Amino acid sequence: MRRLPPLSALRAFEAAARLGSFKRAADELAVTPTAISHQIRALEAHTGLVLFARQVRKVALTEAGLALYPVLRDGFDAFEAAFDRLLQARRRIRVTISATNAFTAKWLVPRVASFHQLHPGIDLQLHASDAPVDMVHSDVDIAIRYGRGPYPGLRAEPMFADHYAPVVNPRLGITSPEALAHAPLIHFSWQASLSFNPTWDNWFAQAGLPPPAERGHLHLSDEGHAIQAAVAGQGVALLSLALVAGELAAGHLVQPFGPTIAGHTYHLVLRAGPDASVLAAADWLRAQLGAGGALPC
Repeated sequence: MRRLPPLSALRAFEAAARLGSFKRAADELAVTPTAISHQIRALEAHTGLVLFARQVRKVALTEAGLALYPVLRDGFDAFEAAFDRLLQARRRIRVTISATNAFTAKWLVPRVASFHQLHPGIDLQLHASDAPVDMVHSDVDIAIRYGRGPYPGLRAEPMFADHYAPVVNPRLGITSPEALAHAPLIHFSWQASLSFNPTWDNWFAQAGLPPPAERGHLHLSDEGHAIQAAVAGQGVALLSLALVAGELAAGHLVQPFGPTIAGHTYHLVLRAGPDASVLAAADWLRAQLGAGGALPC
């Protein structure tokens, strides 16, 4: 069994010896100078040695104190280094990716498992918001921006160009553009009202058809909700083919006719000087597009 003095006394002595002051040691250890003095006197009583020469407004190590101090200093340094290593091992590397609500739910979330298989030591945090995130004043590492840019002060590259087309639950039996005159249309709001947004008005103009009268149409604030409404058979929606690729493949939705119209472009955006974990996540995102930058599905 080790016959050591109390650890609190050893800590008080090491701090006072290192700082040359009972008061500064008290400040570091968040106790009173009187408490430091009591701990050191207890240590001196335990060892039978005088460790400090008390002087006016200062203390100095005695010969015994000078012999003891480096042993304790090195020991506490070793303790600190060991705990730092243990805590560092517990700290997970995290990369935060920000994207729109719909893109996060329909494109990113289904692919997260493949990232964890490639990089089990990196945690992904997905930040879903239709409002562009301020990458300078946030902890977001990568943003997937939907638009035309530019993105000053950031590293940006195009991921893929989006395309929109009418999609519908096959149970509704809608097979021709003429059926839209009597079918409820599903609309959703855009973050920014731009004339070139892929809206129903623009689709009808490109199709050369007059827009139908708004009777029983459904207006939603989020594209993800519009996808859910279309799957539920609530009407015909003009949706991103990238975001409904899974529903089309499963037969929950069909694209019965064209035309297909252009949407915006998804951009991969990073801050300057990304670290290795961020670069790994960016490479993973690029790889998800497939060879040649094909439309993701």
